[in-house]
Amino acid sequence: MSITIVYTIVTLSAIGTSAAVILYFVAQKFKVYEDPRIDQVEEILPAANCGGCGYAGCRAFAEACVNATSLDDLNCPVGGNETMSKVAEILGLEAVKKDAKVAYIRCNGTCDQRPKTNTFDGVGNCAVAALVYGGESDCQWGCLGYGDCFDVCDFDAIELRADLGVPKVIDDKCVACGACVDACPRDLIELRKRFPKDRKVVVACRNQDKGGVARKACSVACIGCGKCEKECKFDAITIENNLAFIDSDKCKLCRKCVSVCPTHSIIEENFPPRKVKVEIEECSTAK
Repeated sequence: MSITIVYTIVTLSAIGTSAAVILYFVAQKFKVYEDPRIDQVEEILPAANCGGCGYAGCRAFAEACVNATSLDDLNCPVGGNETMSKVAEILGLEAVKKDAKVAYIRCNGTCDQRPKTNTFDGVGNCAVAALVYGGESDCQWGCLGYGDCFDVCDFDAIELRADLGVPKVIDDKCVACGACVDACPRDLIELRKRFPKDRKVVVACRNQDKGGVARKACSVACIGCGKCEKECKFDAITIENNLAFIDSDKCKLCRKCVSVCPTHSIIEENFPPRKVKVEIEECSTAK
């Protein structure tokens, strides 16, 4: 072996060794310590990566939990209270129980209730249509029906029905991630408290026009008459901008507001049929 080859081998070995030593010290100086509890928390999360917690995926949420001094403002909507209790146990913190929520589309203007008065030939996308178009009916507040909410739902919790013209939320599949809420350009979708048996009482309308105009555009539009607000004994209903709103955190599901609504814009869902009162005439016996 010539002296040149030996010299080359020795030189390369020295350079390699020097580089390795330098890289080692650099790595030690700039290494980032990661709390092992992050992996533990991430492991018990549902791995939905839906963003419903407000963070970019389950890993980011796990990091937020580990770095937090309190879990009061942190919640995994998919895992719910059970998952948050496990997170709290790992971190030695206390998890505050929170009401489960479910998405609801506040529009009941189906094809029968909200007649079609024109046709849109543009892009079949709610976000685009909302910028340049009022909708295929005279209601400027209702659902456009192109299914942006359907497209963003990763849990198959939204059903598109052409015969209705308005999407429907499948309660059993909804995890309240909020993706559909962000996708709706008309702010028709909200997360509401999930009651037992998925029962709900909701004002299924967002029309803020005055009564006559709203009713002309949709037969089940809220006209802001205030009868429901007067009937409610729990202060769960407020009227603002010609529109009633029911606070699900205050609502007791008594359904009295449903009975007094003149336009049937207040919807009751998943309740047993109401009992029909039968009036019995008293018979008098002739003497």
